[in-house]
Amino acid sequence: MVEMTNIPTDLLRTLIAVIDLRSFTRAAQLLGVTQPAVSAQIKRLQLMLGIDLFDKSAPGVTLTASGEVMVNYARRILALNDQMLDATTRGGAAPRLRVGIAVDYFEGVVLDVLTAFRAQHPELRMQISATYSASVLRDLRRGDYDLAVAASEFEDPRNERRRWFEPSAWAAASPAIAEGDGPMRLLVVGESSLSRRLSVAALEQAGVEYEIVYVGGSFAGLSEATRAGLGVACWARRLLRDAGVPIIENPRRLPKVPGVWGGVYVREGAPFSELDTLADTLAARMRALGGAAEEPALRVASHC
Repeated sequence: MVEMTNIPTDLLRTLIAVIDLRSFTRAAQLLGVTQPAVSAQIKRLQLMLGIDLFDKSAPGVTLTASGEVMVNYARRILALNDQMLDATTRGGAAPRLRVGIAVDYFEGVVLDVLTAFRAQHPELRMQISATYSASVLRDLRRGDYDLAVAASEFEDPRNERRRWFEPSAWAAASPAIAEGDGPMRLLVVGESSLSRRLSVAALEQAGVEYEIVYVGGSFAGLSEATRAGLGVACWARRLLRDAGVPIIENPRRLPKVPGVWGGVYVREGAPFSELDTLADTLAARMRALGGAAEEPALRVASHC
């Protein structure tokens, strides 16, 4: 008889706490346990899954490629678990708002707006998932979110009222890093990040030889690696500017960098009348920070 393995939800909640807070220490404080207890739970989960969830060679809290897949599964499992409780032991009385945020572009701003919205609606139970844009848009189509904020390289005319354009740029600690001989040293975030996929495509299309020397788990880590002089990175110009990361203007060896389209999406049939107002507020906030309603420059073939 084949032995079946059931993964305790408390291990999954610990994993999500570590990822969302980007710290074992802060996760322990949130969960009311010690840091060694959090580490032991993560180790137990890894043994049950038979994989390494975290990349020990990378700085900070950085997932492996397999870890990113497992985190997406964990969020979905916990969402279904909580929905069962809402429908039974909790009586389904408290409304739940499920939000997906693109961690690779808009997380910080969106969290600020959601916190203010939550304060205005204390009866609302909010479930927030931060992952890469492609995953957010995919799960929105599946009905996993009521509201999503994500980025895409394609303009969606159906979402004209709640879209904005994010110009992108190359950055490095010094312009000399992008002008040296040999392969371009590229810094990226994650396996599934939009910025990684498009920056690699831009270099390959332009015929620029490169090597990926850093794979981080967040924009904050990427910023530190860039400022340390490890290589060049491609990201939204607005975020690079706000983080104080030096932007390379008109680099000789790097291709021109088109931007991406950000958007706020509301699930069709979502049961909250306030969602349209929240979506409009989020879009207005992003545009106020520098996002344009239209692309200011002529499109080119390469993307980043």
